[in-house]
Amino acid sequence: MSHFYSLKISKVTHDTRDAILVGFDIPDKLHDAFAYQPGQHLTLRATINGQEQRRSYSICSAVQDDELRIAIKKVPGGVFSTWAHDTLVPGMTLEVFPPAGRFHLPLSPDHCRHYLAFAAGSGITPVFSVIKSTLLAEPESRFTLVYGNRASSAVMLRDQLADLKDQFLDRLSVIHIMSREKQDIELFNGRIDTEKCHTLFTQWIRLDDIDHVFICGPQQMMEQVSGTLIALGMNPSCIHAELFGVAASVPRVRAPAEVADAHCEVTLVIDGRHFMFTMPRDTMPVLEAGLAQGIEIPYACKGGICATCRCKITEGKADMDANHALEDYEVASGFVLSCQAFPVTDTLVLSFDQDA
Repeated sequence: MSHFYSLKISKVTHDTRDAILVGFDIPDKLHDAFAYQPGQHLTLRATINGQEQRRSYSICSAVQDDELRIAIKKVPGGVFSTWAHDTLVPGMTLEVFPPAGRFHLPLSPDHCRHYLAFAAGSGITPVFSVIKSTLLAEPESRFTLVYGNRASSAVMLRDQLADLKDQFLDRLSVIHIMSREKQDIELFNGRIDTEKCHTLFTQWIRLDDIDHVFICGPQQMMEQVSGTLIALGMNPSCIHAELFGVAASVPRVRAPAEVADAHCEVTLVIDGRHFMFTMPRDTMPVLEAGLAQGIEIPYACKGGICATCRCKITEGKADMDANHALEDYEVASGFVLSCQAFPVTDTLVLSFDQDA
């Protein structure tokens, strides 16, 4: 499972001026490998201008849909997104890593819940998958979505949201918050921040009626929404977050004298195979050292966001510089992100094959 597959592109459609939807044909033999949960993402790999590039993009189709589909928003200066917008057409093949991510909850037709979601910009892509999948799977559940954008022209999946609203008139409520486009209701103007959340929760949304909350978007927005929810009494275990982008972290710096002769014997377990190498202790992440050894390790963002490189420590210890993807219980169980994991013991064994 921990390798890339060549998938044929079935469809490329323009969603907004700077966003495209890309559908894939999944051959019968890969149906199991590419079965997905709502809110998961795909990692794409391509060689662009002679350099390998990897990017993760959220699945924006429901699990009940016939087509596996992602959304790619063009980022100013973005190497991969620019290439994708200029190059991808139906019939092409892309190297794709199987679905990953845990931005979802188990679905059941017996559930009768009221879910709340906050999204900003392209953060709608996994949230849309969660909303549609949930409404189709749970006939008694409802969803309220608060969706922030600059203007209506920038709203991704706008038509799909409208269709979903028409399909589930009594079970889906959508609140659009616009920062640069004036709307009739003053509450719906501005940005999604702490002040806006307080106002929404006192005038529009009853938190005591909400069972779970999904949040996806820029780091600051997510922190302010989750912080407001917790301050108003929401149980943190009911808040589920997926981060799109993070502020740059300060790189770890160690003086050469501190790390002289301090090495770690690392073993990586990937698809049942064992890869062993020696690397300096506490100076670089395991992912970087492993890739330098030519080992094919699953990864995408290298920023502690996507969790593609998630693995479990079975021996030794490693410190993480950043973690925007793992839940506290996962860290307590020994899981780390190899892109952020710095060995601090003489030996370290990491398994990419364990899910729990």
